[in-house]
Amino acid sequence: MAKIVVAVGGNAILSKDASAEAQMKAVKKTAKELVKFIKNGDQLIITHGNGPQVGNLLLQQNAADSEANPAMPLDTCGAMTQGSIGYWFQNAMKEELLDSGIDKDVMAIVTQTIVDENDPAFENPSKPIGPFYKEADLPELKSMHPDWDVIEDSGRGYRRVVPSPKPLEINEYAAIKKVVDAGIVPIVSGGGGIPVVRKGNRLIGKEAVIDKDFSASKIAQLIDADKLIILTSAGGVYYNYGKPDQVELKEVGIDDIQKHIDANEFAKGSMMPKVQAAVAFVRNTGNPAVIGDLEDVQQIIEGNEGTTIVKHAVPAAVK
Repeated sequence: MAKIVVAVGGNAILSKDASAEAQMKAVKKTAKELVKFIKNGDQLIITHGNGPQVGNLLLQQNAADSEANPAMPLDTCGAMTQGSIGYWFQNAMKEELLDSGIDKDVMAIVTQTIVDENDPAFENPSKPIGPFYKEADLPELKSMHPDWDVIEDSGRGYRRVVPSPKPLEINEYAAIKKVVDAGIVPIVSGGGGIPVVRKGNRLIGKEAVIDKDFSASKIAQLIDADKLIILTSAGGVYYNYGKPDQVELKEVGIDDIQKHIDANEFAKGSMMPKVQAAVAFVRNTGNPAVIGDLEDVQQIIEGNEGTTIVKHAVPAAVK
């Protein structure tokens, strides 16, 4: 039985319809794919993004902000979305397991991620959250939210960005490991975990959102996972993406792909953190990581789809 950490993006949960009903429907569809790992005999650990959800929740909080009912801070909104998305996944996974004749417990765990309060990310916001905006929306947006940092996000529109410090430690990892060892399917570190700094015996929340792929990599290392799988809506990893000579990688060594990371060849808001997180897992464990499309789960399990990143350099193969 292989221990596999699977990271699913927040955009896989939220479509144009931000209602709870629509998001639960999307989670149910995702759960149908994730159950395939369990059917394959694997021990599954699920983590997910929350960028769209936490951004939308912040908009709701700000719209209702008053002295009597003040808006919640970003770290608390992160915890709230961990709870809601974890609840959806917990129910959807249990339902899919029972429909498949598998009686296995599923547990969502509110997870805190320890960061360095002096992380330079706090001075350089880079993590996109919330909805996409058109360029024509920017003047009004700046007028309404003068303190926001807004960037163009990988050709998809403009989004608010917030600090995204690197995870140093997963506070609940020992408990997560016990849950995994007990054969329970945990849903952990939603949205990268709630960013906190340690002050003696206290954990203090920070206004930030941690990249879920970096947290997934950290968790996978801490619980001795056999494989890290990062599921996207864009398939595997390409060199020269979007150009006539683009190449989709089938299998690649970390030394080769590191050269392309150092040359900033991957999109910073999307593929770059996924590749960096995968490389960190492979480098520190020697075990493989896969980046692939959520809709190709069965083919990924069979080794026919996605990009597999391995420790030892191999010739870059193409599909």
